[in-house]
Amino acid sequence: MMVGMSGLEGVEQPRPRSGATAARRMSAVEDEQAFKALELFGNPTEGEVRLPSLPESAATARRITSCVMLRQWQLPPQTAEYGVLLVSELVGNAVRHTGARVFGLRMLRRRGWVRIEVRDPSRGLPCLMPVRETDVSGRGLFLVDRLSDRWGVDLLPRGKTTWFEMRTTDR
Repeated sequence: MMVGMSGLEGVEQPRPRSGATAARRMSAVEDEQAFKALELFGNPTEGEVRLPSLPESAATARRITSCVMLRQWQLPPQTAEYGVLLVSELVGNAVRHTGARVFGLRMLRRRGWVRIEVRDPSRGLPCLMPVRETDVSGRGLFLVDRLSDRWGVDLLPRGKTTWFEMRTTDR
């Protein structure tokens, strides 16, 4: 994980989850919803999946991410849990702050790494802000910074791609 970015030294970090939460598997209903989302929108490992820029699309992106990470890539539950949380944060930012009609989701895997990208048509850069214990919002990039191994933003001719990468243990 990257440490020491943007004056966040000394800020309490989220504790790794353990026990039942990390070991939680997708239920049959969640599985079915995830497969339906993959059928309807496509598989983000095969190309960019375009989703409407609506708050409810965060749930669709979470389902797709969970299905790919747990079922297709067979990653550990905690890795998938972090991936789902971070996708939700990036999608939330794309929906809330860009004014876009759609955003794109793409997932890539190479030996030892997973990369997840959210593309939107805004060239406005996300900003990692200091987080206080009493803050009720603005923690998205803080979580991305703390739970991913690296993250960044690539400016495009029309928009940007915000991405994060996590190390994985290949089987």
